[in-house]
Amino acid sequence: MIMRRYKHIVLIGCILLCSAVSAQGTLDSCYLQTTNKDTIFMAFLHEVYVYPPMKFKNKRQERFYWKTVRDVKKCLPYARLISKDMAYADTQLAQITDKKARKKWWKSYEKALFKKYEKDFRDMTASQGQMLMKLMDRESERTSYELIRQYRGKASADFWQFVAKLFKNDLKEGYDGKDKDRIVERVINLVEAGQL
Repeated sequence: MIMRRYKHIVLIGCILLCSAVSAQGTLDSCYLQTTNKDTIFMAFLHEVYVYPPMKFKNKRQERFYWKTVRDVKKCLPYARLISKDMAYADTQLAQITDKKARKKWWKSYEKALFKKYEKDFRDMTASQGQMLMKLMDRESERTSYELIRQYRGKASADFWQFVAKLFKNDLKEGYDGKDKDRIVERVINLVEAGQL
């Protein structure tokens, strides 16, 4: 009789623990496994990243870090959505053999994408636009220049590269999470793990 009570208490405790951990967003899955009259609580958690604490030399560096956090949180979901849209477009375009039909399909799809994202992108700051370009390169493994060239042609890619250079940007610059974009990579890892 006493043993039965303890089983119920343990079961209720496991359920409460499972719901508490999942509320924090760190739980992938949770269940009870029963084997040979023994019940084991199984919980699979997200990866946890451990980085040394950030040490800022001055307020400017601290502001840059928190601005990067803000920009990653806003742009990462868009980069993932756009990456899926591009994968869909690539598969559709690969199936269309006629050049005119491809062009027609792309124009209509481009209009639909423009309508879908226009309002959100117009609300972005310049730094968020730059972050989106970096994250697009990270997600698709193609620079912004390569993407424009693939979908709009070389002349359009060269024109937008010229415009970007006027504003001291470079569409040909790739994402480098191991070196120059390591702070961005750190922020992405922490955001994805729910630690930031």
